[in-house]
Amino acid sequence: MNTVITIGREFGSGGREFGYKLAKELEVAYYDKQILSEIVDKTEYSREYVQDIIESRPSYIMPSTVSVGTSIGCEYQLIQMKEIVQAQTEVILEMASRSSCVIVGRCADYILRDVENVRLFRIFIYADLQSRIKRCIDRAPEGENYTAKELEKHIKRVDKNRAGYYSDFTLQKWGDKNNYDLCINTSKIRIDDAVTNVAKLL
Repeated sequence: MNTVITIGREFGSGGREFGYKLAKELEVAYYDKQILSEIVDKTEYSREYVQDIIESRPSYIMPSTVSVGTSIGCEYQLIQMKEIVQAQTEVILEMASRSSCVIVGRCADYILRDVENVRLFRIFIYADLQSRIKRCIDRAPEGENYTAKELEKHIKRVDKNRAGYYSDFTLQKWGDKNNYDLCINTSKIRIDDAVTNVAKLL
């Protein structure tokens, strides 16, 4: 039976780093951006379009004042969104069936909730806002000089998109402790220490 650890995370909380290091510690596969690549292969949509759909909150409800032509265009876009969501589900199910692994984001905790022959462990990583701003500043690529205020707006925007997408996909609240087996606050602990302790549980 494969063990699959899913990682939900607030932006800037270190969730991606935690997932990568946990997979390395457990010597299992790690899936994050590869999910996007496999969705692109399945749908043949551009990488940019797929990324826009799965990393933001699509607008499923169109205003009643739109024209007929616009309405038809919106309906076609909705069909594309459904294809991408279906591909995402298929990709994650395939990854879970291959081997034990760590999967970051993409509503994997929900998609795998009732899958037989998979030992599912759902983790959510979070931190206070100031810790996340500091992490973003400390790890900013060369040449990126966002102010703390700009980062705060970006963090809140990304989290809002993630929460909206998760809610639309699962009809559940993103970050709700009832949807996870373990929630970790990384505000005052080292990611490496969290990885070591969680690995012992698995």
